[in-house]
Amino acid sequence: MPPTTICLINQKGGCGKSSTCFHLAGTFAQQGLRVLLVDADPQGSLSQGFLGSAFVENLPVESTLAALFDDTCGFVDFQSLLRSTEFERITIIPTNQHLAQYNMPVPENQGLKQYAIRELLDSLTDFDIALIDCPPNLYLCSWAAMVATDYVVIPVPPEDFGTQGLRTVHQAVENVRKLNPDIRRLGHLVTRYDSRLLVHQSYHEKLRTLYRDQVLTTVVSEASAFKVSLACRKPVGFYSPRSPAAKQMEQLSQELLERIASRGARQHVA
Repeated sequence: MPPTTICLINQKGGCGKSSTCFHLAGTFAQQGLRVLLVDADPQGSLSQGFLGSAFVENLPVESTLAALFDDTCGFVDFQSLLRSTEFERITIIPTNQHLAQYNMPVPENQGLKQYAIRELLDSLTDFDIALIDCPPNLYLCSWAAMVATDYVVIPVPPEDFGTQGLRTVHQAVENVRKLNPDIRRLGHLVTRYDSRLLVHQSYHEKLRTLYRDQVLTTVVSEASAFKVSLACRKPVGFYSPRSPAAKQMEQLSQELLERIASRGARQHVA
């Protein structure tokens, strides 16, 4: 059975998509789940977080997610794209700058390439859960991720730039139902929250008033432990397991799994 898949998406950078994937993968792995990470962002931040910048930047196209979209690669052995990390139960399909040229702005015109990530995930049965990190736009990479995913999480910083364009993201999810009728929103995730800032408090309240139970209960704070552990290339649950940041990831993982179970999860994750 293919993994239960969660796509993290927003059309703005700096929302915490890559960071959430990085740290959440560690927490899921600590809970005994076999985690697959798919880096669909040409910036490759998630890949660099686990494998190092120099290594990722020098990967040839045939060793990255871009191979799925590059016609010159011919037949792609999906297993050859998998990269082990130093953490048990965490595997990643890396990405680097090669992917950028395929991230086209009108994804609906890209034919079978819209299904590239779905075909990949449907062939991989050794994982319990997959997390897809998307670029800060709604072009082909994000579109193909949504075509492939079971669930969508939308990270949202509680500030003006962070909340702009949410309706466009929601509309994109609705549009992709033509190709993936089973896609479901798990909710908005408030990220980079600083309770000392009145503007964060205000936007947080507005989000919950506007979207109610569509906003996840868990709030991810702007904690230094997230940044320090990332700099050390370790998910916060491994680097600082007793920190408030690690506790937030534990709470988030449980809430996501509970929401998945209530919406009809694949059996091995429920």
